Amino acid sequence: MNRLTYFIFVLSTNFTLVVSNVWALPNCPYKGTAYWTNCQGTYTNANGNKYVGEWQNDKWHGQGIRNLANGDKYVGEFKNGKKHGQGTYTYINGNKYVGEFKNDKWHGQGILTYANGDKYVGGFRKRKAYGQGTFTFASGKKWTGEWDKNKLNGPAIKYNKDGSIYQEGFFKDDKLLYTQKKN
Repeated sequence: MNRLTYFIFVLSTNFTLVVSNVWALPNCPYKGTAYWTNCQGTYTNANGNKYVGEWQNDKWHGQGIRNLANGDKYVGEFKNGKKHGQGTYTYINGNKYVGEFKNDKWHGQGILTYANGDKYVGGFRKRKAYGQGTFTFASGKKWTGEWDKNKLNGPAIKYNKDGSIYQEGFFKDDKLLYTQKKN
């Protein structure tokens, strides 16, 4: 198994990732005639999408960077040709997801930051908010609690922008069903 060492430098609000190979894989042979496995290489398809990284069994596997022709970019782990493991997906519109992926989808713990300033921190399942999480609106309002399919579903609290509680109780599809009794 290869081993990579990472050095991360923070410059204002942007991140620069410098990767240094400790045990580097060999370069892959010319793609037109060879099967790529246990190597590192660059492949650009006909529509302009580009992958730079590790290969196994002729698929993206290990650390890599995927630049799409539309301007989106993914930096992170791949497994059998799919985004899988830790990674960062930056959209051309300014939205950004940093966290866990499973079979090309946001799955596990992550942070989704929207270009408008909204932000969700918590669990994801099949690319949707799931489990414990907090959504903070750019306006300062905040919703925290149990999520399912991008909506509050279960015990949760909605806060006003001044931090005071707006609603607290059990929610279904973002709507308050009933208030929890306090002892």
